[in-house]
Amino acid sequence: MSAFTLKKEDTQFLMIDIQEKLLPAIHANERVQGNIIKLLKTAQVLEIPVKYTEQYPKGLGPTVAPIQEALEGKGQHLEKSHFSCMDEKGFEAFINDPVRNKVVVFGIESHICVMSTVMGMLEKGMKVAVVHDACGSRDPGNHEIAMNTLGQAGAVVLPVESVIYQLICQSGTPEFKSLLPLFK
Repeated sequence: MSAFTLKKEDTQFLMIDIQEKLLPAIHANERVQGNIIKLLKTAQVLEIPVKYTEQYPKGLGPTVAPIQEALEGKGQHLEKSHFSCMDEKGFEAFINDPVRNKVVVFGIESHICVMSTVMGMLEKGMKVAVVHDACGSRDPGNHEIAMNTLGQAGAVVLPVESVIYQLICQSGTPEFKSLLPLFK
């Protein structure tokens, strides 16, 4: 992996499967949901596109209401049946953006859909950052194994604050002032 820094101009977000019947079973789900809302507010302020998936929504339900509210009707949506988004027909066209070639990934479950998707993205040579504390699994041990594996495979694994502060880039700006309350 070559080193990279996140910039608001060349970054997009991918949120994976934050759904009604999945999220309640996730360890520390309130923290995960809260960090995802921080990321979505950041995307809104910095005008970063958000793309999101739902795994078999007929059975697992839609994206949870607080996340839908934070999306404010924005974001591109893709339904899927494969665990890896990369295996889903149309996903590569969905995620491909020659200008926004860095993808910040977060969602559930870390060791299944997130890991499979990110590994597929890395195989394609994509620059991927995974938000450690905006991902989760039912078993926290599985979450940690997935995060460690993804880091060793070439993804940049960061906490939510690192992602947001990299994207803000400097203090004193209107964007910084707008997002600062997320961390107080």
